[in-house]
This record gives sequence, structure tokens and C-alpha cells, in this order.
Amino acid sequence: MKLIRLSDIDGSMLDLVGGKAAGLGKMIRAGERVPDGFCLTVEAYRAGQLPEEELVEAYERLGGGRVAVRSSATAEDLPEASFAGQQDTFLNVEGPSDLIDAVRRCWDSLFTERAVAYRAAAGIGEAAMAVVVQRMIDPVTAGVLFTANPITGCRSEMVVDAAPGLGTAIVEGTVVPDHYVLDQRIPAVPDDGGCLNAEQLGGLRAAGQRLQEHLGSPQDIEWAIDAEGTLWLLQSRPITTLFPLPPDTGDTRLYLEFGHIQGMLRPCTPMGVSLLKTGGSVWFQAAGAKVDRRDPLPRMVPIGGRLYFDVTDFLRSKAMRERLGTSLEVYGPRVQGAVLRMLDDPRFAPRPGLPLHLGSVVKGMVRMVPAGLAGVVSSLSNPALARARAHRGVAEIKRMIVPPGESATAAERLRWVVEDSHKAVMSIDMHGIVWPLTAGMIVGTLPAALLKGVATDEELDTVLGGMPYNVTTQMDLKLWGLAVRAREHRDLFLGTPPEDLAAMYFAGELPDIGMGGFLAAYGMRAAAEIDVGVPRWADDPAPLFATIANYLRVEDPEQAPDVRFMAAAARAERMIETLSRRARRRRPIRGRLAAFFMRRSRQLTGLREIAKFAWLPVIQACRRQLLLAGADLADRGRLERADDIMFLTLEEARAAARGTDHREVAAMRRAEYVRELRRRTVPGALLSDGTDLEALAPTEPAQDGVLTGMSGAAGQATGRARVIRDPAGARIEPGEILVAPTTDPGWTPLFMTAAGLVTETGSPVAHGPTVAREYGIPAVICVRDATHEIRTGQLITIDGAAGTVRVEPE
Repeated sequence: MKLIRLSDIDGSMLDLVGGKAAGLGKMIRAGERVPDGFCLTVEAYRAGQLPEEELVEAYERLGGGRVAVRSSATAEDLPEASFAGQQDTFLNVEGPSDLIDAVRRCWDSLFTERAVAYRAAAGIGEAAMAVVVQRMIDPVTAGVLFTANPITGCRSEMVVDAAPGLGTAIVEGTVVPDHYVLDQRIPAVPDDGGCLNAEQLGGLRAAGQRLQEHLGSPQDIEWAIDAEGTLWLLQSRPITTLFPLPPDTGDTRLYLEFGHIQGMLRPCTPMGVSLLKTGGSVWFQAAGAKVDRRDPLPRMVPIGGRLYFDVTDFLRSKAMRERLGTSLEVYGPRVQGAVLRMLDDPRFAPRPGLPLHLGSVVKGMVRMVPAGLAGVVSSLSNPALARARAHRGVAEIKRMIVPPGESATAAERLRWVVEDSHKAVMSIDMHGIVWPLTAGMIVGTLPAALLKGVATDEELDTVLGGMPYNVTTQMDLKLWGLAVRAREHRDLFLGTPPEDLAAMYFAGELPDIGMGGFLAAYGMRAAAEIDVGVPRWADDPAPLFATIANYLRVEDPEQAPDVRFMAAAARAERMIETLSRRARRRRPIRGRLAAFFMRRSRQLTGLREIAKFAWLPVIQACRRQLLLAGADLADRGRLERADDIMFLTLEEARAAARGTDHREVAAMRRAEYVRELRRRTVPGALLSDGTDLEALAPTEPAQDGVLTGMSGAAGQATGRARVIRDPAGARIEPGEILVAPTTDPGWTPLFMTAAGLVTETGSPVAHGPTVAREYGIPAVICVRDATHEIRTGQLITIDGAAGTVRVEPE
């Protein structure tokens, strides 16, 4: 079938008629007013020959005259990719020869540079082109209707842009349209009338509601109103940029995203969320809290695969709402300001009561406070003994991990993951790890308070440089040691793709540089390592080989990571002496206290990473058991492949072990996960109606060439930007400034050769800026849209103390 009327198209014909024609067919079947027309299907395109005679006959049956000729690719107007403006449309086409020429040009537009790049960015492979031919409408007014606010994400608002004449001027951005925001009422129309009156706006809103309900998602609708006042709908496609909605609770809720603190903005797999909830609940039970096994940690809510915390009850609590401001500082000024503005929103008016069960809080304090005080005091009095105790705790946790044997069934493996796996790590004090870590965090922050007015932020950051006893820093330096051993094979490691080096390593074909020992110690790590669904370095060491190649490019001995780290440590010791003398002259008692805490910080603050490090072997063991269970379930036809289990919850996996076929569910969630991996921005604060609160924030005054964030690590650096969105296989030249959406420990090997760090999210206590301070490099965090505003190769200057990034003129 090479030609088909639009009114004969149904939803099953997407592969035949493309996204635009399929959407038009759905609108017609829903009873909407759509200009008459037909579709030249992909069969003609794939045949490579235009059926000119049939095309002209269909045009004449349509009545001839002026028509619109519009692309309708099979990868167009889809829920995950709109392709807006990527292929061509031709208006006011008249006559057979012009029609044939326009169709050929539509075909050609499938392979323009912009269309090919868009498909690549969207992860879409091959596509084919159908073409829609419709009668032209002569509009008095035309425009675009969004059935959800595309800027804020709010689902209770519609947005209309309108302009006189053809709507293409709006799409192309060549006019300033009339802009209307429709909530539950029609907005007042300006005295000059604008393009639309109240009746027309009401008609648009009603059409938008009908189409959204019929098509099942918020829509981006092109429309036109002719001289008789008739409303025509020209196109409807899903709004692809909206962040997914939180679960519907029947109430207005406010959620804060966890990744801004943890340095993880990629989505978490369903199994990753499920294990985090189940594992975390073990600790709360140990602390005396009651846990509902049906939904452990109900305030932790997955939205779009990201972990959010429901802060609604804290915001509404009379006793706690005014104390929120300080706790929100870890999210950065934009998120903090957005949430605090909600204190004046009547939907979050204060209510009596506490958001926590007082009995559980008291029980937890009774169990923890006495032991905690004793643990912190003993750690401060003998830091070396405290560190030894913490490392014994790590070893004890590893010893206690005893997964099922080789003959275990899928059900037995899943029972171990759910019921036994986290008993080893989720004791109240994590076998002696928590109190030395807590002491380190306390003494790391006290000097700033004691030296207020005596030391600058930059001086205090210098004290944290070259921080010893950090397991992540030790890991990075050991990776540098592998690079040193790889120097005699430099051409091999620089000239071979990282994935090929990984395959050669597993095949035993690489020179021995010590990778086996490194993976034995750190193979449970990875970017986004708290997600059990993510492969570990032991599964795929390609990112490590990419980092080794980066290190091999270091030619200046003074830029060697170990030399830089030792230099930062030496600067820190000198700064402690300087600040101690200065403080004792001004405030003798406070100065002595500050000196004591600065030195204790050098002994204990590096332990900040050790609790998560101790947890990772448990996650790795769970991953292995889950994959073994997944392989068993795939063999029995309940999953397609072993790692499909990562797209189920623990309870769903146990149901599969009892006989439930979850192949369709896993495939659907895998596709959603892959789509979310491509999402570049994630709301830090989200309302239950989909509103991104940061989008409501007042616009900051623009400064030419200057982007503003907040201080992450003091200092200044000028260098070429290297924009990286995923650390896997990433390359950064020595002296470049890393620009990233966020960072977690899986990114930190890149820091060893970077001159500085810029991130779009984060907090001063997150992994990225903390490690940057320890490495002695400046960092600016919370720079909105940094990976879009800055391009790789641009010369930039970052000021970590001021929190600014300047793009230098060249």
C-alpha cells in the first residue's frame, strides 16, 4: 500500500505511515477537525521510486489547489523523540510538478545533517520517510497549544502561543507571539484583543483536554483558525521533554531529588530502587523504627528512575518548617530558595504534629546517643585506633557476606538478597565504622566556625587538601600506579580502544600492570555504584583503561597525580601552622581549639567515604545473586535474559520465581530506563503536578560571559573546558577543566589530571567538591545548564571562592 487516506489510518500503522500521519489519523478518529489529505507511505520510499501517477491522481481527488506537503518519518512524533523541525515541510504547494518536487525534498530531508545528528542523540537507528499531503488552510491566526506547561512541567496549566497568519513563524522563532497560560479558567484578554478572544481560548483548551485524554499523554498541538472562525487541528504529538509525574496521592506533595547530594543524576534501575529501600529499612529496624514490608521507606519515591524524598510533612510541620532552610543548603541556593518560597504557598500551610513517630525517634536516640558520644570522644582521643577500628569493621562486613552456594535455586538466591544480605552492613554502628566517620565530619566543619573572621574560605579549603585516609583517594592513586607500570606499553594503552583493552584483559592478552589486584580491591565500584543494576568495574573495566590512557598523557612531572596530591598535603600542613599562629594571637583559647580540630581533621575526615565503601561489597554480592537468579528465570521463560531482572522489583522477581512471566514488564521498563538515560536535566525540587520549582525561580541578572553557581572548592584556574556527561570511556587532557552534570566517586579518577571542576548540581558536602578540595583543585557547583552553555575546547576561568565561571574571549 503506497497511498492511504488520512481518515483510513489507525494506530497500528505507525511503521507504514510514520509518526505525523499516525497522529493525524488518531485525531480524525477522535472526531477532531483536521484538513483532509492522504499519506504516501514508507513503501514508496523503501522502493526507491516515486509513484508519480498515483500521487497526482490522489492530489486531484483531493481537489487540487494549494496543499501542505509534510514529512512523516517513522522516528517522528514519538513519545520519546518529537523530531520537531528536523525534517522538512512545504506549504502552499500547487500543481503536480511542484507536488512531486516537494515530496522528493521531504525524502531528502531524512538525511540532512541536523536530522542525522538528532537521531544519533536520541539513540534511534534507521528510519524511513512517509509524506503527508493535506489541503492548505488559510489561517487568520495560528499557533501552538501545549496541554502541559513545557517550561515548568506543570500539568494543570496549558500554554498557547498565537500569531497572525501561518503558525510556522512561531515554530521558527521569527515572531514574538501572543502568550497565554490557561489554568482552570480562561485568562483575561488584553484590551487590544490580541490574536485570540476568550471563546477561541476556551475552544483551544477544550480541544487540548479532549486530545490529551484520547491520546493518553500531554500533547504539543499545532492549530489554525480560518476567516470563518473555524478551529483546525494540524498536528498533535507527545510533549517529549516533560519529566515524569510523581505517583498520584490525591494531595499536593513536594519532592527533593537525592542525586543532587550523591552526585548521581542518571536513573536508577527498578531493582536498584527496590534494594536500596529494602536494605535501608534494615538499618531503621535496627534503630527501633517500624517498617512496612510492603513499602519500606515510603518517603523515598522513584520518579523518572531518580530517587526523591517526600518533604511535604516536614514543610507543613509547625515545629520543623522554619528549620528547613539550613538543612537545604546542601542542595545549593536555587533549590533551597525554591523550597523556601513554598512556605508562603497555602497548599503547604503549617499543621500541628510532627512528621516523625516520636516514639521511634526516642527509641533510636536511646540506642544511638550514648554509644555515639563514646565513639566520637574515643575517636578524637586516639584517631589511629579509630581508623583501625573502622577498617576492622569493613573486613568484618566482608567476612559476614555468605551468599547461597552454586546449587541454590532462584527463589533461594532472592530470599537471601531480601532477608539476609544487608544484615552484615546495616547494624546501628556498622561494626565500628560510624563513630570515627562521624567524628571526622564534625572536626572537618568546626574550624570554619572557630576561625570565622580569622581565616578565609580559601585558606580553610587549603587545610582540607591532600586529605589522607580517604578510600576513594587511595583508589585513585593506586590507579595512577597502574598507569606508571603501563608506561613501557604506552602505545598499546593509548592506541587501543578501552573496550578492546577490557576484552584483552579478560582473555589474558594484556601485559600485567596490576589490574587483577586493583579489581580485587576496587572491582565493586563504578559510576552510580549505589544502583545494583549498574555493572561494576569487575564486570567491565573499560572505564579504568580509559582513565589509564588519560594518565599516560601526563608529561609534566609536576602534574603527576601523586605529586599534586603530596603538594596539596604539604600546603595543608603549612596552612595549619599559619592559621594556628594567627588565631592564637587574636583569640588564644579559640585558636588552640581550632588548631587541635584542624589536626584531628587531617587524621579523621578522610574516613567520610568508608561507610559507603563498606556497603559496596554487599551490593556487588547481591548483583551476582540477582544475575544468577535472572539466568535461571530466563531459562524458564519468565525473562528474556538474565539482566532483565534489574528491571523488576524484588517482590516481582520473587513472583517470577513462583511462575509469573515478567518478560513484557521488564522490556517496557528497560525501554523507559534507556530513554531516561538520555535526559540531561533533572528537577531538584518537584511538585506532584509536575512543576519544576527551579523553573519558577526569578531569573538572575545576566553577566556577559559569566555563569554563576556556588563555591565548591576555593581557588582559581584557567584552562580548556572538557564537557563530559558520562565518565565511561571519557577522556580529559591534563590541565583541562572538567564540566559535568554531576559527579560521584566513579568520576573521581578524572580529577587527578583536571585543573578544575564545574558541575550543574551538587552540594558543598557532595563527593565531587569534597574530593576536589582534597586534591587541591577549584570547583564551582550548581551552575545551571553548564554542560549546554559551555563547549568543549572553550577557554574558561573558574573562581571556586566566588562560585563563578567566565568564558574567556578568544
